[in-house]
Amino acid sequence: IEGVMERLRQAGTLADAAIPEYQIETPKLEAHGDFSTNVAMLLAKANRRAPRELANELAAALAALPLFSRVEVAGPGFINFVLAEDVVFDVVREVHEAGAAYGRNDSGAGRRVQVEFVSANPTGPLHIGHGRGAAVGSVLANLLAASGYQVEREYYVNDAGRQMDILALSVWLRYLQSYQLDVPFPAQAYRGAYIEDIARALRERDGDALKRAADSVPPASASSDDERHLDDAIAAARAALGTPTFDAMRDFAKDVILAEIADDLRAFGVEFDCWYSEASLNRNGAIDTAIGELVEAGFIYEAAGAQWFRSTDFGDEKDRVVVRDNGLKTYFASDIAYHREKFVRGFERVVNIWGADHHGYIPRVRAALKALNLDDSKLDVVLVQFAALVRGGEKVAMSTRAGEFVTLKHLIDEVGVDAARYFYVMRRSDQHLEFDLSLATSQSNDNPVYYVQYAHARVCSVFRQAAERATLAPPAGARLAEFLREAPERRLAIVLSKFSEVVASAAAAAEPHQLTNYLRDLATEFHAYYNGHKVLVDDAGVCWARLRLIGAVRQVIANALSLLAISAPSEM
Repeated sequence: IEGVMERLRQAGTLADAAIPEYQIETPKLEAHGDFSTNVAMLLAKANRRAPRELANELAAALAALPLFSRVEVAGPGFINFVLAEDVVFDVVREVHEAGAAYGRNDSGAGRRVQVEFVSANPTGPLHIGHGRGAAVGSVLANLLAASGYQVEREYYVNDAGRQMDILALSVWLRYLQSYQLDVPFPAQAYRGAYIEDIARALRERDGDALKRAADSVPPASASSDDERHLDDAIAAARAALGTPTFDAMRDFAKDVILAEIADDLRAFGVEFDCWYSEASLNRNGAIDTAIGELVEAGFIYEAAGAQWFRSTDFGDEKDRVVVRDNGLKTYFASDIAYHREKFVRGFERVVNIWGADHHGYIPRVRAALKALNLDDSKLDVVLVQFAALVRGGEKVAMSTRAGEFVTLKHLIDEVGVDAARYFYVMRRSDQHLEFDLSLATSQSNDNPVYYVQYAHARVCSVFRQAAERATLAPPAGARLAEFLREAPERRLAIVLSKFSEVVASAAAAAEPHQLTNYLRDLATEFHAYYNGHKVLVDDAGVCWARLRLIGAVRQVIANALSLLAISAPSEM
């Protein structure tokens, strides 16, 4: 379009004006062509000509190009394009030549991007809510890598702060109870069988060495302030055991849980390049450095004995405490330092996968980046809504008994990795997801992942049958367009040609569900074609062409499933 515009400018029939922000769209009706543009209507004012008159002139020049078989003007000045058949089916050659690399693109231009996801507190096993964030994050990372970015996958380990002390106390109390000692267990401590498992492992490692301080456990709280009692119990345990022993117990519990988290994620097809420790931010002085820079910039003030960040200067609803009146730094102070570190490490794009309950956290993080004179436009935050389990139309209870919940491991055991990953990403991440367990395990076309995998398996079956027949060589100089004359064949080729665009678009918008939407459309077109057209026909040219076409479908489905880290079975 722009080439033709330039030639018309040089010929003096088009004004020498800036190229307008025109659009190229796919018409809703197939009869309106493969593409449509509004460029003539946007050029009309600068050229002082009727839009339709300009459209006719542009269309005549465009129709001379071998790219199109037909270029028409419609309505007030839309230009509709129909691609030449050889151009349409050339995608089949491209797919076969590129193989597993088809769909990859260089839209990322080698830029470094960090995707931080899951980052669940190491205080318990992953539950099904974490699973959705894991699937969304890992698929997005794969899409970014396929789009030419240098991707680093990171898990932020929240291994500092009060929740880790609560974990240590919980494990120690269960350890003491394993010796039949009558010690109270605070209501707000961590519960669940996994705490007892860690306590047993601690006993195996240390024997009865930690029993000596049992008398220091405070009695059960008589007040309603369970949190205060919890803090008193932590303080008493630390004093009785000694800080080195208490910290070693805390780290032991953390390491056990982190190892289980890593195992569960690995089983789910998720690997990380970096496990970044929150505690390291204190050890290396990163938090003090970040606060110091904010002080120097004039964005920290003191009130009521605490230090506050002036986040309202950057659009946040209120200022935020970074150092409490007791001298302890807040979680937000750690987050400021952590996000500063991301930029210090040289990432040109930073993607955070957060639970939807963190929505209100975004403005304060952006405020901190701006205050530190960092480009907050490089930060993308993808919010992931909660997933509810459904079986037979009825919601499944998320908690089986006090302190326990449906874990990611349990879900994988029930529906498998493929179904779990596909279901997690097939909706926009910011939409609520009802995970239908019955549907995920069904072998029917209603099951979206089965529907897609079955398309791949069907093509494999056709090729197994073809291998049993005499080799069908194409006629000399054969062109696919000679033999692929059915409308569904053309539609299949058009869908295949959009794959690279979908990969790039999904990566740029941080929307993995675009990939599953594409797979659904491709599988739908294929199944419709397969059900209505025989592939292994007697006509050698038609048979060859159809095998080439469905072979390209198989390759693209396999490539897309690979980005989802889902298998592409050859038999089902």
